[in-house]
Amino acid sequence: MRLFDEMNEIKQSRNPMALLQKICLLLACGAVFNASAQSQPTDNTITNGLPPAVISTTNKISSSSSTTTNGLPPARKTRTLSLVDCIQLALENNLDIQIQRYNPKIADFTLRSDFSAWDPTASFAANKRYDDLPGGFDPNTGTPLPSTQLEANNYTPTLQGVLPIGTIYTVTGTMSRESIRSTNSPSYWLPPGWVSDDPGPGITLTQPLLKNFWIDKSRLQIKLDKASLKISQYAYILQVMTTVTSVKSAYYSLLYNRGNVEANATALKLAQQLVAENVTRVRVGTLANLDEKQSESQAAASQAALQAAQQALVVQENTLKSLLTTNYMDWANVTPIPSEELMAVPQELDLQESWRRAIAQRPELAEAKLNVEKQNVTLKYNLNQIFPELDVTGSYGHNSDNTTFDGSMNDLAQGAHSYYSYGVNIAIPLGNIGPRNAYKASKMSLKQVLLQLKQQEQNILVQVDNDVGQVRSTLQQVDATRAARIYAEDALQAERTKLENGKSTSFIVLQLISTLTTARVNEVQALANYNIAVAQLSLDEGSTLQANQIDVGFK
Repeated sequence: MRLFDEMNEIKQSRNPMALLQKICLLLACGAVFNASAQSQPTDNTITNGLPPAVISTTNKISSSSSTTTNGLPPARKTRTLSLVDCIQLALENNLDIQIQRYNPKIADFTLRSDFSAWDPTASFAANKRYDDLPGGFDPNTGTPLPSTQLEANNYTPTLQGVLPIGTIYTVTGTMSRESIRSTNSPSYWLPPGWVSDDPGPGITLTQPLLKNFWIDKSRLQIKLDKASLKISQYAYILQVMTTVTSVKSAYYSLLYNRGNVEANATALKLAQQLVAENVTRVRVGTLANLDEKQSESQAAASQAALQAAQQALVVQENTLKSLLTTNYMDWANVTPIPSEELMAVPQELDLQESWRRAIAQRPELAEAKLNVEKQNVTLKYNLNQIFPELDVTGSYGHNSDNTTFDGSMNDLAQGAHSYYSYGVNIAIPLGNIGPRNAYKASKMSLKQVLLQLKQQEQNILVQVDNDVGQVRSTLQQVDATRAARIYAEDALQAERTKLENGKSTSFIVLQLISTLTTARVNEVQALANYNIAVAQLSLDEGSTLQANQIDVGFK
């Protein structure tokens, strides 16, 4: 039967058609082989269950390329990082730290602006004055006096302000250039003169003795903003400590996730090895088909667990990367590789000493104490506002009247015509309901913030107590899980030997493989939990900065 022509329709030799058939078959095989080669990724191997490292860098990252080669996805980079590297990157790039870093600067500028209340104010006024004054009678002689006209150019410089002790000062004085003429002789103006009186240049002082004496609004705001500046600094310190602790936790969790992937990859390898052995045993008739299916089921389950562990690893990598950079896109195709291993270094634990450090160093406690200080200042101010106003006032200056400006200035300098005044001003509010109730509210607020301070201290003591217990517990778990892992390895090895000798079953071996995987994961988890607990204890003691040799620049 011919392949390409219908039987008995075309009369021709079979040789050309056979040759054409062979050529087509060769072309089809080549196409299939080429497609199979293109469908294989360049590197799809898994080492210990971890993704392969295609490009490796240490402490630096090249800009990632979004282009593809021959239709393949871009190569994923790796970056080897120690814990110190991660902390340094977080201190430089973490967005939470950068945002919080502005608050002390803002508070400092706000405090500086409060001192403007003591800045003196200089002003200058100039005006022209005209008066048409009616005539009268001389009281001594009864002689009628003619009406007059007055023209004057007035110049008034002023300097005024408030001193830090509440003294209000004003330095001022008007200089006038005056010209006068009588209406009886409208064409004749008397020679102009320079006059400085009623009063002349001088200084006026007002000093409160009761209300606004020991504190006023300006001094209140300065004291409050000084405390707010310190609070913002402590808040920044707390943010640095919190971020460093978060970086440590993410780093140790990443080590756990990598260990989890390795444990599940080992479990998959053991399950696949058991499947291959069981296939051989079934083929020779020494094992039932059910045992083969059980091992295949376990291998499939191990594959699913490995994939879940790999996805959890990717999520944890992203968590760490988000703490280290301000531009996540630069790290999107980078795999962070921890250069350190999980270890359990025993800590010297002294609960009383940890409490002492926490009370002395916790930023939150320092902030609570500053809130008490701010409330004391407010209480002091509200108490002062209950008193009546009692102010002492006084003024002193010189007058002059001369035909020339230089002569008038000489008279003022010599003080030939001086003036002064002094007195007392008192104002008593009737009822005084507002200040009295504000003072009572301040007293209640002070009691409240004192209780909040006490609550903060108690919460800190409880946290430290829990942390010390957690460190001890997790260290014990490290020892227990390590022993459990060793026993599980020995048990599996012994059971595999029994299986090879026909004295055990695949089902028992599969159970022991699962037990060993759980033991390995538990050991890595315990190591990570211990290191995280130590970092949390350092945070709750307030010693994170000292432990990591970090200087934030605040005293």
